Amino acid sequence: MQLTDLLPIDDWICIEKEINRRSGLDAAVFDTNGFRITGFKKWANRLCPVIKANDKGQSFICAVAHMNIATAAKKSRQPFTEECDGGLVKACVPIIVDDTYLGALCGCGMVLDDGEVDTFLINKITGIDEEKLQELSSDVRYITSDEIDSVVDYMSETITTIIKKYKVNHYETLHKESIRRQNSD
Repeated sequence: MQLTDLLPIDDWICIEKEINRRSGLDAAVFDTNGFRITGFKKWANRLCPVIKANDKGQSFICAVAHMNIATAAKKSRQPFTEECDGGLVKACVPIIVDDTYLGALCGCGMVLDDGEVDTFLINKITGIDEEKLQELSSDVRYITSDEIDSVVDYMSETITTIIKKYKVNHYETLHKESIRRQNSD
């Protein structure tokens, strides 16, 4: 089973766009290997695309944060929110049908509460000039704990609704197939 068994790509894109519209977060649906399944991209800030375009930034900040946070969500079977090493919040909602983990719906790219972008650490990891990092992070938006909780609630409700609709349709199809087979015997 895959994420596209639940919804077509265009519908996943609509969900990503709605999360971005509601919160400003960079929203994405990831498969079990941590790859985005859509081509939609709306950055939450100017800093993240620069970090992600840097091989070390992608490998040692973005990918590690996603792996850790998505894994925590998968293991707990609950949404999980944490900061990446750059100081930006990332929230992941696991997508689990029955006992099968299909991926995660995530949002990231803002500073949580009274946190701050860690330009020193980003510089040490990526080699990007710290002054450039400070300039790029000057307009990174803040999000409160209550706001991120509200976004996570919306994301969770969305995933729950998708899974319920899938199960109803799936079991109706199985039931119809069973009846068809009984009638043909």
